[in-house]
Amino acid sequence: MSTLTIPGSLPSPADDCEQLHKAFQGWGTNEGLIISVLAHRPAAHRREIRRAYAEIYGEDLLKSLDKELTRDFERAVLLWVMDAAERDAVLANEVVRKWSPGNRVLIEIAVARTADQLFAAKRAYQARFKRSLEEDVAAHTNGDFRKLLVPLVSSYRYEGSEVNTSLAKSEAKMLHEKIKGKDYSDEEVIRILTTRSKAQLLATFNDYKNQFGNPINKDLKSDPKNEFLSVLRAIIRCITCPERYLEKVIRLAINKMGTDEGALTRVITTRAEVDMKQIKELYYKRNNVTLYRSVKKDTTGDYEDFLLALIGHDD
Repeated sequence: MSTLTIPGSLPSPADDCEQLHKAFQGWGTNEGLIISVLAHRPAAHRREIRRAYAEIYGEDLLKSLDKELTRDFERAVLLWVMDAAERDAVLANEVVRKWSPGNRVLIEIAVARTADQLFAAKRAYQARFKRSLEEDVAAHTNGDFRKLLVPLVSSYRYEGSEVNTSLAKSEAKMLHEKIKGKDYSDEEVIRILTTRSKAQLLATFNDYKNQFGNPINKDLKSDPKNEFLSVLRAIIRCITCPERYLEKVIRLAINKMGTDEGALTRVITTRAEVDMKQIKELYYKRNNVTLYRSVKKDTTGDYEDFLLALIGHDD
């Protein structure tokens, strides 16, 4: 569920554009006015604001914001104003160009989105970068990671609730055999994880635990330093409970020696209108402190004010 606070009666996009243009005028930018508008408008309305701004002032709103804002605040606002598919395309391109096995952004985009959302992100990627996401992933990764990540971002999973119980049992057994034999990158393991529906995979993971006694992710912890196993576990966590996975991303971003603003910004801007309410609840249960208070403690200035507006006040 969304954590945005939206006025009961929204101003027209043209009125919001006028307020934003006013915030850019004169000596210094009125960051508070920018936050008061953009942090309290739903995605469809932000899209209309951007369209109207280009018509009225002859410039993409993103370009105007880029000229007026700086650092983490600029980054958060720009991502927020983008359409979800465009935002995912930008995030994916950034991580692909600087890819390392420890970066999980591609997994979030490929697994924590619906099939249609991933498809839209790939279309936006092609439109913006004139290449496919798949070819860039293939070009910038290697070995077992390429073998796993290319089909993962190429997938269009079935979204229905139907489950084949006999298939779940047989594939749970197959996964156990491959894991027991440490054949983690076997093509059958990759096929199951990258093509099966989430409902089918949940049934498979349940059967795995019922048949063999351990959750599948516990059996994938045999070598904590193995980055490929870590990627497999991240995929499984995103399938089983993306909110819990993303709560951990935020927790680690805040608990580090020095806040990981990139991860914090990414999760809040991509999930504020999706499941941030559930992420906040999980965060409180896990940490015994509200996410609002943690973000307030670890951030400053306009960046702090903007993120807090997106995640909403504590109830």
